[in-house]
Amino acid sequence: MRALAGIDAALSRAAEAKEVPGVVALAATETGVLYEGAFGLRDLVDGPAMTRDSVFRIASMTKAVTSVAAMQLVEQGKLQLDEPIGRVLPELAAPQVLEGFNSSGAPRLRPAKRPITLRHLLTHTAGFGYEMWNAELIRYVAATGMPSLMTGKLAVLQLPLVFDPGERWEYGINIDWVGRAVERVAGQPLDTYFSAHIFAPLGMTDTGFVPSADQASRLVRVHRRGPDGSLEPITMETPHREFFSGGGGLLSTGRDYLAFLRMLLHQGRFNGAELLRPETVALIGQNQIGNLPLGIMKTAMPELSNDVDLFPGVRCGHGLASVVNAQQSPNGRSAGTLTWAGLFNTYYWIDPQKHVTGVILTQILPFADHHAVKLYGEFESAVYDALKSA
Repeated sequence: MRALAGIDAALSRAAEAKEVPGVVALAATETGVLYEGAFGLRDLVDGPAMTRDSVFRIASMTKAVTSVAAMQLVEQGKLQLDEPIGRVLPELAAPQVLEGFNSSGAPRLRPAKRPITLRHLLTHTAGFGYEMWNAELIRYVAATGMPSLMTGKLAVLQLPLVFDPGERWEYGINIDWVGRAVERVAGQPLDTYFSAHIFAPLGMTDTGFVPSADQASRLVRVHRRGPDGSLEPITMETPHREFFSGGGGLLSTGRDYLAFLRMLLHQGRFNGAELLRPETVALIGQNQIGNLPLGIMKTAMPELSNDVDLFPGVRCGHGLASVVNAQQSPNGRSAGTLTWAGLFNTYYWIDPQKHVTGVILTQILPFADHHAVKLYGEFESAVYDALKSA
């Protein structure tokens, strides 16, 4: 099919031009896999070639998995969307809001006006932020001596809120707390829960928090974009993690993550298993935050992220697992499409109206890399062109 050849051409051109070191991309409709391709190298210096079973750090694409786990427990009555989450997590029973700093640089905190709920956490409206997009939190971490997020220490979750629950949208550590809630009510570690209730039923044999020796041998090297646009492989220190990060800890392959996306596309059913009820999947895909704007995520750590505005001019809301496009996008996705990404420039979308889903994976810092985002758009447009000509 000519349109699918166009996807090959776009991906191979970007890899050959060293716009990305390597890339794996897949798309599927309700009837099956539409496209699968791998181009470029896992490591620009040492190789080897990128393969379809290459393993990627999917970072915040973990969030959708954690959200599905939480909604499974909502279906079972073990979690409630709108009761105070402090009943499950006493650590969040009396949240504090950061109001600024006094003249000596000490943080000023006050009690939050209302309790945090699971719905707040799932929609990033609880009040939590991330240091990399909030300079006030960088200042708070420095003033208090608490560890920074990338250390993997459990104490990183002790950040204060930066606004009262329900009053704004800000991307933050919310889904790490959801992961803690899943562990608390399920009575097992997050990796064990994921494996039993999500990965095994979907046949996701290459997804987890700790890679096997075989998976480690297929792990893609992270590259950093230099000021001149060049890419250089870097060594990612693997900290001793004190908790499984529901907000960003998973490793996976394109094939595995596509199985997860296809489950949501199929209204909770895939591979002979039902992970969620259709009405739950529909709820996940509905905007839950009204007219609260997402805005542009302004970087406070340019070494980790550029400013983030993935869909310029397109109004977006947030469901219970992902951002939701409120309008049709120029690349072809419908209004009501679910989408999100991972720090190392991995991206996905699920379009329930046109019955298509896709994922594209690279390993580049900083996030929202211009070349990676451009290639994502080209891939998406080519997928929709292929649907038209099918």
